Amino acid sequence: MLNLRKAAIVGCGFVGSASAFALMQSGLFSELVLIDSSREKAEGEALDISHGLPFARPMDIHAGDYREIADAAVIIVTAGANQKPGETRIDLVKKNVAIFRSIMAEIRPLQCEGILLVVANPVDILTQAALQFSGLPENRVMGSGTVLDTARLKYLLGEHLDVDSRSVHAFIIGEHGDSEIAVWSSANVSGVPINDFCEMRGHFNHQAAMHCIAESVKNSAYEIIEKKHATYYGVAMSVKRICEAIIRDEKSILPVSSMIHGAFGIDGAVLSMPAIVGKNGMEGLVPIQLSDAEQQALRQSAAKLKDIARQEL
Repeated sequence: MLNLRKAAIVGCGFVGSASAFALMQSGLFSELVLIDSSREKAEGEALDISHGLPFARPMDIHAGDYREIADAAVIIVTAGANQKPGETRIDLVKKNVAIFRSIMAEIRPLQCEGILLVVANPVDILTQAALQFSGLPENRVMGSGTVLDTARLKYLLGEHLDVDSRSVHAFIIGEHGDSEIAVWSSANVSGVPINDFCEMRGHFNHQAAMHCIAESVKNSAYEIIEKKHATYYGVAMSVKRICEAIIRDEKSILPVSSMIHGAFGIDGAVLSMPAIVGKNGMEGLVPIQLSDAEQQALRQSAAKLKDIARQEL
């Protein structure tokens, strides 16, 4: 029977441990199972995070094995090789597809009823790998996708406009990577079209600003990895946000990575589009308005991902 108060994290590296810490603070779960190829690593992270529980809420955080995740409401897979300085997310494909094949071989026999959330990179390809190897239905397999990229876009726009980033409504869609698309055509600040709001704040060189901000979002991970060798806090908060939408059945609109069938002429590709996320996982795409140029860029992003998946899966 599904335990809505239980989550599991597979992979206790930087992203997995940061996600565990964020979930401990969230109060969403009463049990968190940590799984890693090194049992000692999982035990150490569980012990370290558990020492913060007197400042949070009661929770059982422990190392475990795959048999313990069968009833978890959310199974978060962060395991994989880390992105190195100068390396793209796509460069990780061969290494991490092999890792995912072995992980899904452990998960498939368990007949899990929860949501499988893929966080490892390249997240779109690995989400498709998880779909293919796990045997789970499409709605219950999703990737963290461009949830973090979208947060980065909102943050940078908030800084640019000197306004609360929570009032910025804009999406990054497509690949979580170099072919991602900033959707400027529908971007707004509390309902005010983005260009109009920019002019309210004294910014008039829209094309240059949009290009600069979109490039900053795209290159954020490279910059962070160059400076500190890994990114993990932002994505950990993204994991927490997705889990909130699932466990609370919020029906929130989040740009998670999922299998696309027919939207904008795309079929059979896994990438990020705004979707309704709730207790049943990805419950449907939101028909976002895109310009002709954005549609073309999205189809190009999908073609790139389909080509990689065709070669590697």
